[in-house]
Parts: sequence; structure tokens; C-alpha cells
Amino acid sequence: MQQASFGEQGMTEFDVICLGYSATDYLGIVPHYPEVDTKMELLQFSKQGGGPAATASVTIARLGARVAFVGKVGDDDFGQFMIEELAKEGVDTNNIVIQPNAGSQFAFIVIERHTGKRTIFWSRSGVAPLQVEELDKDIITSCRVLLTDGHDTWASLQAAIWANEAGIPVVYDAGSVREASIELAEHTDALVASERFAREYTGQTDPAKAAQAMLSGRRKYSVVTLGENGCVYATQECVVHQPAFQVDVVDTTGAGDAFHGAFAYGILRGWSYREIVEFSSAVAALKCTKLGGRPGLPTLEGALSFLRERSDNPFWLEMAGK
Repeated sequence: MQQASFGEQGMTEFDVICLGYSATDYLGIVPHYPEVDTKMELLQFSKQGGGPAATASVTIARLGARVAFVGKVGDDDFGQFMIEELAKEGVDTNNIVIQPNAGSQFAFIVIERHTGKRTIFWSRSGVAPLQVEELDKDIITSCRVLLTDGHDTWASLQAAIWANEAGIPVVYDAGSVREASIELAEHTDALVASERFAREYTGQTDPAKAAQAMLSGRRKYSVVTLGENGCVYATQECVVHQPAFQVDVVDTTGAGDAFHGAFAYGILRGWSYREIVEFSSAVAALKCTKLGGRPGLPTLEGALSFLRERSDNPFWLEMAGK
């Protein structure tokens, strides 16, 4: 897999392209998850942009890289809100497809106050999946790293194939197995999978064995994320458990999205596997300190400062001033 050198100008249009799902999130914190047919007052409420690839793109923008989001929304108020939320973070939105006369994606998210764990109710509404013919090959191959969440699997598969041909590393945020997910995984350089996906993909119930089994073909990176238990990642030599960093958790919504965005950023920087996973874990932990998927996302200096305090890895001290 080719390692990208960070900071070169004029060679590509974007450092990272994130392809996939965007949504408008309504988030509410409750004292505890309610019983059926009861009423409960929200302790806190927020309306934000959400979605795996879209939030990953905001993560990358906060870290200081040039990033574009490629996806599809409707031509309603939700769609306009999503585009505006991305644009104000510095994410390029010129390649978002707007479907006429379609209601956009949205989600209701209920967060338990004491645990920070969330339950998501979501709808694609009237927006059709992004189609292969709606992709611009020149845009897709104008980046140094491609990240997809696999929601629009056929479009994601085609984009991954183009990236493979151009020598661009592909990161796959693999949450659940969908149509063409297996084919997409085969065109992936970094498979960062949920425990569920890893189990269904490999047949292994043990996350460490699943991570090892996912190292095949062109793939150089495999990670199984475990929520509050951190993650496990595999190399050809060993399997390593990366614990989650302990923080005061407000909301876990978007933690995985932040992890994936930070992972793509680490590949962009050419960091070692250990540094990429540790950095991604730190970014995900910091995200959890605020309500919603985006308010807690750190800047690069914020993430590095956190790691200098929490990690015994001398690499983060060496990063001072770089």
C-alpha cells in the first residue's frame, strides 16, 4: 500500500474524500431509557449534522486536512442543513448529489445520561442510494485517501476500484454486512470493522481471531472496534488490544465515525499502525465528551495535547511543532 506524504500541494485536489451517508440528527439526553407508552422530559436537546462518512469528513477537516464529502441528499430543508453544516466546517460539498422532490435522511437519537450510550432511530426517507453513474471518476481519483462507510455499496465499490487502480488507499468503515459489502471489503486497504461485521465476514466470534482473518489480499490494516472496550488490530506478526481512553462520557454518538476519520488522517500522514490506532482512539474519546457526533471533535493540536498527557508513546512528544 502506498503511503501518502502529507502537505504536498498541487498534486491532488483533496487529501481525503469521504463517500457515503449524511443525515440530520435530533439528539436528546434522558435520565434513563423510557418504557413503552410513557413520557419523559429531555435534559438536553440538539439538532446537528450527522451520518458516518459525513461526520468522518468533519473529523478530518478539524484535523486540518483538505476533505470532500460525496453523497446524496434531498432538496428539502434537512438536505440544505446538512450541506451548510459540512461547508461551515471547511468540508467541500460540491460533489453532493441533490435529488429533486425527495425528503432527506434524518435520525432521532436518545442518549442515557449516566452511560452516554445511545439508541438511534433513522430513516433514509425518499433519497435513493447514490448511483455509480452519479460519481465523477476524476474527483474520486483526485485524493490521497478514500474513505467509505459502505451505505451506498455499489457506488462505494466502484469508487474503491478506481482508487485501487490509481494507487489510492481505501478505508472501509464496515458497520454491517449489506449487498456488495464483501466485494467492497476485497478492494479495501484498511478494513475497520464493527464486531458484528467482523464476525459475519470472517465467521470468527473472537475479535482478535477476526482481526487476523481480515488480513488478506491487498489489505494491510484490519481493526475490530469494540466500543467502550477499545479495539483490536492485527499485523502479520501480532494482534494488539488498544484500550479506550477514559473520559467523562456525555454521548457516544459518532465515536466510530470520529475513529474512522482519524484513521484515514493517520494513513495520510504516513504514521505507523500503532500511532494510527492510538490517535484514532484519542479522537474518538474526545468526541464522547460532548453531545452529538461533531461538537467534541478535536483539532490536531487538541488531539496531540491529549495524547501527550495520556500516552507513554514518545512519538506524540516528538510531534510537537510538526
